[in-house]
Amino acid sequence: MCGRYAASANPDDLVEELEIESDETGGAVQPDYNVAPTHQVPVVLERAPRADREAAPVRQLRMLTWGLVPSWAKDPKVGSRMINARVESLFDKPGFKRAAAARRCLVPADGWYEWQVSPTAHDAKGKPRKQPFFTHLADGGRLAFGGLYEFWRDPAKPDDADDAWLTTFTIITGPAEPGLDRLHDRMPFVVPRERWGAWLDPALTDPDEVRGLLEPLPPGRFVAYPVSRRVGDVRNEGPTLLEPARAEELVGVVDPMTGEILGGS
Repeated sequence: MCGRYAASANPDDLVEELEIESDETGGAVQPDYNVAPTHQVPVVLERAPRADREAAPVRQLRMLTWGLVPSWAKDPKVGSRMINARVESLFDKPGFKRAAAARRCLVPADGWYEWQVSPTAHDAKGKPRKQPFFTHLADGGRLAFGGLYEFWRDPAKPDDADDAWLTTFTIITGPAEPGLDRLHDRMPFVVPRERWGAWLDPALTDPDEVRGLLEPLPPGRFVAYPVSRRVGDVRNEGPTLLEPARAEELVGVVDPMTGEILGGS
């Protein structure tokens, strides 16, 4: 799954790197090294400008809330259960299939966190110890998760209310590649740069073509390393969360690339 990630880019960098035509964030983008569900974060999508729905789609940077709320939902709290969408069932699930056909987005990130369950070490309660890891592109570049977005209208708000509409997104996940499967059996789908244009294109609606964009790439794009357990508390923030954990902090941790046990048991 993907339940926590880091996104530290400033909007100018995102506009340049993702070829944004319209920045709709209103200066709200702030570095977030501990993005969690319900956070508002910058997301890239293509659709006609709000002022002219008949115009050609424009690549936009918007602030969206993590946790997809389908348009037909009776309660926006459903979003807390829809932070991820499985690649295998995008066009089977009622909450995702319409968005998968026409409302796809890119979620810029530095990388993501995953908690490895130790095969040897236990905590004070006798449960397997969990060690957070940070995974990122091996070349150090920014990545973009494949996502879906939706609009939800709050029936309790008047039409002219600023918060009458809620725009939310979910991150697509697939099977973890070799090595990273020592952290978790699933991982977010990172859209390669050469597929960004097609993925964002709202005119591409054929399910088979969309599935083709989700074909996995050869393993080896990513590296992962253990980080401080401080990241487990969403109140903790800042670039220090990305610093490698000290050797003495590692207990029963498995190196995802070699399978070697790091630290005592």
